[in-house]
Amino acid sequence: MSSYRPVFVVATALFGLLALPAIAQPYPSKPIRFVIPFAAGGNTDVLARIIGQKLTETMGQPVITDNRPGIDGVIGMALVSRSAPDGYTLLMVSSSLAINTAMGMKLSYDPLRDFAPITQTASQQLILVVHPSVPVKNVAELVTFAKSSKSGLNYGTSSSATQLATELLSSLAGIKMVHIPYKGAAPMITDLIGGQIQLSLSPSLVAIPHIKSGRLRALGLGDSKRSSFMPDLPTLAETGVPGYQATIWTGVLAPSKTPRPIVDRMNKEIVKIVRSPELTERMVQFGSDTVGSKPEEFGKFLAEEIRKWTAIAKKVGLWNAAP
Repeated sequence: MSSYRPVFVVATALFGLLALPAIAQPYPSKPIRFVIPFAAGGNTDVLARIIGQKLTETMGQPVITDNRPGIDGVIGMALVSRSAPDGYTLLMVSSSLAINTAMGMKLSYDPLRDFAPITQTASQQLILVVHPSVPVKNVAELVTFAKSSKSGLNYGTSSSATQLATELLSSLAGIKMVHIPYKGAAPMITDLIGGQIQLSLSPSLVAIPHIKSGRLRALGLGDSKRSSFMPDLPTLAETGVPGYQATIWTGVLAPSKTPRPIVDRMNKEIVKIVRSPELTERMVQFGSDTVGSKPEEFGKFLAEEIRKWTAIAKKVGLWNAAP
């Protein structure tokens, strides 16, 4: 029986050598799934598809965008939180990741514990837009009109981020409005153009084309300062809502415990894309500033966003109001 032992040892060694390349394959060695937790056509989706296309060119593997809308991004976010931490599932998130937590939503994941930050990709302006049938030309007129309206104005949102930003506006302006939620920015803006809702505090990437076409009227900018892409558009703080400030952002995460070399590789590739002159110029035209932060910077930013918006949610009465 001992005469078979050398053969067994050699066979085992050869098997180990054959298996080694499969274990040591360089990353990436197969397609990467890029989960977008919102409907197609919104601001998060548009930027994710641009980044995904560029990553396909630079990484040598297809980057497949996968829209998983539902419950304000929760379905897609939960999916990625449970995915294998091997670098083959990435998540494009928006401010909703922080604000869902800030509003006390019951979640199956923790945004700080269950994800590995890769980079913040962009910071985007919010524009207060109304359907042309609404008889107002500026924010002060809107406040007066809203106070005199018996039925109240209907406002649409595509995320908890835009809902909370609009409720902050309502609180500071002392007006009441009726909230109409949508699964994404694209269906929300379609109903706004069609007159099914009257106004929205919309991401600039979605709103600007319809402002330029005249199908929507812009009343004010959500940021505390005017923007270079629409320098004549005043801020909400300038025109009737002192102290108002709100923007939204996007970023890329991976499941927690994704190996640091993979996080660093993705950070390097995505930062290169979002800081490229081509994308930077393109995004500025749509009211968005590209960022490209380090993983640690994005992690700190996310924690601060949760803290800030939790305080605001409690102030406007939306803490623990989400399902």
